[in-house]
Amino acid sequence: MSMRSAAGAATPSRSSTMSIGQVLEALREDFPDVSISKIRFLEAEGLVEPERAPSGYRRFTPHDVERLRYVLAAQRDHYLPLRVIREHLDALDRGLEPAAPLGRPGVPRAVGQAGGPDVADLALQSEVLLTRTELVEAAGADEALLAALEGHGLVQARRGGHYDADALAVLRVCVELASFGLEPRHLRPFRTAADREVGLVEQVVGPLLRLRTPDGPSRAEEAAREIAALSVRLHTALVRAGVSGVLRR
Repeated sequence: MSMRSAAGAATPSRSSTMSIGQVLEALREDFPDVSISKIRFLEAEGLVEPERAPSGYRRFTPHDVERLRYVLAAQRDHYLPLRVIREHLDALDRGLEPAAPLGRPGVPRAVGQAGGPDVADLALQSEVLLTRTELVEAAGADEALLAALEGHGLVQARRGGHYDADALAVLRVCVELASFGLEPRHLRPFRTAADREVGLVEQVVGPLLRLRTPDGPSRAEEAAREIAALSVRLHTALVRAGVSGVLRR
């Protein structure tokens, strides 16, 4: 079950929300014992946060209903306490894989892989949020390496102290490079080169973002993706050519 955080999403229209009575009817087929009191209790425990209409009535989104289904199933099928369910929901909201019945959520396998995603999907790389411990475990790294990479500006924490899929991808690559004796201090030029490439993207995207037209943001995003993709291709081609030259010497 995927339950990404609704942060940043558009506010659902009233037609896309449900009253508590409608939620009860939607859940009763799978959970005959559920009641309005039970739903209100789960709300009071902070497991679901429905909107409030101007009249004060609760309005539940489809996301809220999915959370309720997860909670009710976890209680019924696995007898998990609310404390554990709350931890699972928090991890799910951060984009992690759903937990096994007695396990804990994990990082999706495709996230932050050393090969990286297709460059067309660069905008999707920040959907997963990891704690420091989760980041280190998922990358097969250690605290010392992460701290050193942070010191050289190669890995950065995001909002709330969490790390995104970009940080995971960087850390995984650096773990592999470390096996060849390359330390974080040797990798600083990559950060410098990346910053320069980002600067080129900003030169093109900046004017598009300042356009007072409805399609300005979408044009800027498309241009950013295209330039990023071309930059990756150029960087790869130049490194490949340089390495070939070294091997021919």
